[in-house]
Amino acid sequence: MGGLPAEAFGEGGPKKKPVVKRVKKEVRGKPRKASPRGRRYQVAKEKIKGGKLYPLSEAVKIVKESSYANFDASVEAHINLGLEANKTEHQIRTLVALPHGTGRKVKVLVFAEGKEAKAASETGADRIGDEEIIEEIAKSGKATFDAVVATPEFMPKLAKIARILGPQGLMPSPKSGTVTDKPAEVVAELKKGRAELRTEKQPIIHTVIGKVSFPEKKLIENLKAVVEELNRVKPGGVKGEYIRSIYLKSTMGPSVKGALDSLDAQ
Repeated sequence: MGGLPAEAFGEGGPKKKPVVKRVKKEVRGKPRKASPRGRRYQVAKEKIKGGKLYPLSEAVKIVKESSYANFDASVEAHINLGLEANKTEHQIRTLVALPHGTGRKVKVLVFAEGKEAKAASETGADRIGDEEIIEEIAKSGKATFDAVVATPEFMPKLAKIARILGPQGLMPSPKSGTVTDKPAEVVAELKKGRAELRTEKQPIIHTVIGKVSFPEKKLIENLKAVVEELNRVKPGGVKGEYIRSIYLKSTMGPSVKGALDSLDAQ
């Protein structure tokens, strides 16, 4: 027979290839646990009884008292809706003019020409856009504005920076009311405190209703405006409870669950 004799392999014939056992590396230390909230948050949370439903006037008061930020924090409303997330007709996107504004300074960029550009500038637009600023945004990859408004004629020119404005939520669109023949009116609304109400992947609305420094009455009136607008655009065929819950909180502060039926009494 061909091949090398067994003696060529030493005693015992051909040697088998040694099996290399893989040794799992020892994981040092224990898995890291999520760090608990800070002491100031815990102190603030002690003022709130877990699971309790507070009248909205009391909820607003607690939110103001439990805010521990060293700046004038925003007051947020988180509203859970009884909608079906997978239904297109159950997607909400609307605008509401808060009677007392949000307390935020909104930096607005307007793409318009001629008298529309002049009117927008006089109304308070922070900058009038042109091809030069389009190039600036294209090169930097970002827009340092809170809102962008454009006339329909300008929209084709914005295609160059659509991929930049889109992810930032700044691309003008008719649905958000930021594509308009009257940009000055939109600038006035944005400066006053117009808020966009929009459902996310889940049927939840997150919006700002003012600042901690606002009087309680103004925060309640802003919240009323939000609820009224949500009721106005309620999709047809909704079964069961529409507005299921409202939670209020300040920036970084704990949330307080409010009783919706107490809003009419305010």
